[in-house]
Amino acid sequence: MSTTHPTLARRLDTKDAVVIGLGSMIGAGVFAAFGPAARAAGAGLLIGLAIAAVIAFCNATASAQLAATYPTSGGTYVYGRERLGPWYGFAAGWGFVIGKIASCAAMALTFASYAVPGPWWVQRLVAVVAVLALAGLNYRGVTRTALLTRILVFCTLVALMVVVLGIAFSGGADPSHLGSAGGWWSGGFYGILQSAGLLFFAFAGYARIATMGEEVKDPARVIPKAITVALSMAVVIYLIVGVSVLLGAGADRLAATTAPLAEAVRVAGVGTLVPVVALGGALASLGALLALITGIGRTGLAMARNRDLPKWLDAVHPRYGVPHHAEIALAIVVSALVLTVDLRGVIGFSSFGVLVYYAIANASAYTQPAEQRRWPRWLNVLGVLGCLILVVTLPPTSVLAGVVMFAVGFAIRAFVLWRRSHAQAPQEEGLARAD
Repeated sequence: MSTTHPTLARRLDTKDAVVIGLGSMIGAGVFAAFGPAARAAGAGLLIGLAIAAVIAFCNATASAQLAATYPTSGGTYVYGRERLGPWYGFAAGWGFVIGKIASCAAMALTFASYAVPGPWWVQRLVAVVAVLALAGLNYRGVTRTALLTRILVFCTLVALMVVVLGIAFSGGADPSHLGSAGGWWSGGFYGILQSAGLLFFAFAGYARIATMGEEVKDPARVIPKAITVALSMAVVIYLIVGVSVLLGAGADRLAATTAPLAEAVRVAGVGTLVPVVALGGALASLGALLALITGIGRTGLAMARNRDLPKWLDAVHPRYGVPHHAEIALAIVVSALVLTVDLRGVIGFSSFGVLVYYAIANASAYTQPAEQRRWPRWLNVLGVLGCLILVVTLPPTSVLAGVVMFAVGFAIRAFVLWRRSHAQAPQEEGLARAD
């Protein structure tokens, strides 16, 4: 007997999908990721940025191709189940949900640190308010989410433009900060790959478009186009910002700060723009948090449909057409994390989960037949290899935390399946006797 699940309403057009994807990528990562990337590779972070962009393109084409064939909520969790098997799908979904829940808490805390210069306990309360407010907005429908994302993306882009132009016309930009071609390799190939893995964190938002496949109009056409456009725009923006902050501050100063954009404008002699950076960071954090809440809720819904998460999460609001149980649970969990743990250092941990997620996406796309393909298979091979290489070159603590995260998830799933099979055995035996 088939099971009918409540479905989400298709309300997003191409512009909405591009904005949501761009809002996920042009988030707090652009205000934070250049610092750890500079520590890993110096000026070679620009090479790392190029590597991250190439791997992101491979992943984006795989996600777009799969989403056109499987236009439902859940993203790579669904694709992995359909193309490779339930365990692969679970690995993708588990890595995405756990890693991105940590990112939600990090984004909320980052927003509060930009918005409220007060004591830590005030910042945490403000972060919780932000989580609950955005979850409440998302609860009211995806079109409201898209509208607010559009506003936040515009404000963030204005802030980044002010930073770039301020450094360019300050007179303090120093071309020698870019270093020589040889200096770009001062961190070695390992350092460049590590910077690529850290910068990949900032590109990962295009997955949000795929995870919302059940809410996009004409998904076979809109999703591939939206993913490609959003990623292309993000690559250009990140390249411009990366070159600008290197010209303004240099790799050494960027490596020594947790606020690289603010440091760049300060060193370049336009410290009056620091409040603009703070405002941009706050708004970008809100935009990233909103997109994360949206994506995790849809993946949680898909996992609950297959009983990989509690069945209670498999619910769609009859009026607003959103996975309201999943979003309520997410808001509670993230709020608890915000109040108890400081997760602003989770870039590497989140990158681990997302890179595994996309490795599975590329492997899934590789198995698609010719009639479903939009891009050549060698892009999928390059994507898998690129993701796995970046995974092992992440900071050791991030790799260890990621391995533990997946081990715990696999153990839980194995135990649940064992319990489920043992619970069903007596029922089947009783039915056999009755026959």
